[in-house]
Amino acid sequence: MGILERRIRQKEEVKAAILHAAWKLVLADGWQSLSIRKIADAIEYSIPVIYDHFENKEAILLEFSKDGFKALVETITVTKSKYDKPCEQLDAIAFAYWDFAFDNKEYYQLMFGLGMPSCDTARKVPEIGAFGMLVSGVIKEIMATSSHPDANPFLKYHTFWSMLHGLVSINMMGQTTTPDEMNKMILKDAMYGFIRALKE
Repeated sequence: MGILERRIRQKEEVKAAILHAAWKLVLADGWQSLSIRKIADAIEYSIPVIYDHFENKEAILLEFSKDGFKALVETITVTKSKYDKPCEQLDAIAFAYWDFAFDNKEYYQLMFGLGMPSCDTARKVPEIGAFGMLVSGVIKEIMATSSHPDANPFLKYHTFWSMLHGLVSINMMGQTTTPDEMNKMILKDAMYGFIRALKE
């Protein structure tokens, strides 16, 4: 291995160590408490070393946000592929989204700014658009055979996402004591009404 290759590998290893340490800190204390100094202390490097790999803390958050949206898109894509009918796909997507949110709370909180300052640069993550296009495509298929095929699928997508995100947020931020089983029933009822309205 040449000197250049060794330096590249070392740089990648340090970057991976930074992200690993940051993730452990997040799991222990939450996103709000994450700082460059804490990461540096955790991996026993100087603060300038961290800045050699990431411009600031927001750059680290963006890296995790990309990972989160990529995982969400993969989850939704796999879920969609298990069903042939668009209505079944959309219903399954809603429940897969719910499960993803609560199986990956730390990612979800960062991705959508729950309980923490929103990272504006995260809005530019390509996977955000990929998620929207995936869901909008299913919605468009359902509307194609309805009495209003020219309705705006982008608007319907935002209605769909607002409904899902609202229910997830209420539960994730501890604003309700509703049992999980009841929450699933609420989601099922909401999806039934939403899909029925799309088909009319």
